Amino acid sequence: MLTDHCSSSLWKPLLALCCLLLRKLAGGRHLHCGRMAKPAGAVSSDHPPPPSPPTPSLDRLHGRTLVVDVESWLLLPPVQEFSYFMVVAVEAGGFLRGLLLLILYPALCLLGDVERGRAMATVALVGLEEKEVARVGRAVMPKFFLEAAAAEGVEALRAARRSVAVSATFPRVMMEGFLRDYLGVDAVVGPEMRSVAGVLVGLLDEEDAAEVAARRLRALLGAEMEGKSGGAVGLVGEGRSGTVHYLFSRYYCKETFSVSEGDKRGWRPLLPAAPGKCSCKPLVFHDGRLAFTPTPLAALALYAYLPFGVALSVFRIAALSLLPYRITFLVAAVTGVHHRLVAGHAAPPDAAGAAEEGCGGRLYVCNHRTLLDPVIVAAALGKPVTAVTYSLSWVSEMIAPIRTARLTRDREKDRRNMAALLARGDLVVCPEGTTCREGYLLRFSPLFAELGADVNPVALDTRVDMFYGTSTKPAAKWMDSFYFMMDPRPAYRVEFLPRAAAAVPEQNGGGRSADSIGVANRVQHQIGQALGFVLTGMTRKDKYMMLAGNEGVVQAAHIKANN
Repeated sequence: MLTDHCSSSLWKPLLALCCLLLRKLAGGRHLHCGRMAKPAGAVSSDHPPPPSPPTPSLDRLHGRTLVVDVESWLLLPPVQEFSYFMVVAVEAGGFLRGLLLLILYPALCLLGDVERGRAMATVALVGLEEKEVARVGRAVMPKFFLEAAAAEGVEALRAARRSVAVSATFPRVMMEGFLRDYLGVDAVVGPEMRSVAGVLVGLLDEEDAAEVAARRLRALLGAEMEGKSGGAVGLVGEGRSGTVHYLFSRYYCKETFSVSEGDKRGWRPLLPAAPGKCSCKPLVFHDGRLAFTPTPLAALALYAYLPFGVALSVFRIAALSLLPYRITFLVAAVTGVHHRLVAGHAAPPDAAGAAEEGCGGRLYVCNHRTLLDPVIVAAALGKPVTAVTYSLSWVSEMIAPIRTARLTRDREKDRRNMAALLARGDLVVCPEGTTCREGYLLRFSPLFAELGADVNPVALDTRVDMFYGTSTKPAAKWMDSFYFMMDPRPAYRVEFLPRAAAAVPEQNGGGRSADSIGVANRVQHQIGQALGFVLTGMTRKDKYMMLAGNEGVVQAAHIKANN
């Protein structure tokens, strides 16, 4: 279940690493910036400009072009390069590749800073498909970079007219999505990865990397280099050498601000605790399985726990599927699954209450956190329910302890099917249409409000500390429940909210009405207020276009293309 799908190519990182170590032991040529030819069009200067004070005022940067060192100015110290390469190794290559990186890390620590970064990049990336690494850089890495981002560096970026981010450690494919999409950087310069037939084969050597970066900067900073726009401003780290020193200090920046590790001790993290109040683009969607930053010690704990976690996940799912509803929470608590049931203003209704209304069942509407949402609602009610879903793997259907029904994305047909299911018993729907990990609510589809039944809103929230139980990769979605239950201490919070009145149907007997949209919006607001989540107008398509580059429709042999 957790085997590395690229295990056949693991010899490639080992071979490349051996070459790097041999070159280091043989006293291989280290190319310093002073040996490189001055690029055409560069500012004529044999010496770097004298450094300015370490922290420039924002007014001084207003309207200027900024060239910023990613590791020194945009990330809080200490920068854990291993953690970011471990994330890419696990998410793009699998757990075996991550284990290889962890085993080799003590030996890599004997190398210098530049060689160690290049060796880790080789182990983590060589042999992987370029498009998969790009997906991880766009959909997974922003979460980890944002958690380590420095507010001071981001404020400097926002003050500048345009900005270029330069990294000597992280390949451009790993960080470009974070820098462009979330920080608004205009261009990214970093080590480039060569690829053959779409497969990454290794980093460019240092000389080529510097020359490629120089060409890109010449194209971006032409006016500043000619002295027509006041010159570019460089933000660099104290003691930085190699490519970074070459690009910042020698030719391209007329004014350079240098910051030391001591200067950054009082810097603030970028992300606040409350969602929706970030000074950059909010992180609404992200992908990947790891819910923690895998430092060397944390990664060691992960692999020590992994065999036990697999067995624990299987046991928990078996108990959830086979045991009676009324003891499910008790057994889950014994195995470390935490739950909190909040009655709120309305206690969980029973079957007798539904019978008094003359209705076959109650309609429960909840936000969507994981595939287990309907199961958790059924356990909280202590009785079976039917869950409707657009797509569900055969594995998830087989282990589900409740009835499931597929929707077809034909609006009128789905409305009739849901009405028929509701007439036979309780029905649970998740009108968000997809899961959202962060404290945001996506737009609710009004289809549930067109059934003519009162709505029983249910607010759900989850907490994990090691693995996320959701994924956008079609081939991995069947493992969502296993990953959630593999977490050491997964937690669910369930709150039953006051009932919402049904929408008034249109006089022509069906279709979407303005009243049904109003009901959907009120239910979304009610659940969001109970959870403290930020309401958005984003949909399932927005999520999948951002993370996977498609609309989130999985085509299979038994599912038509228009599903």
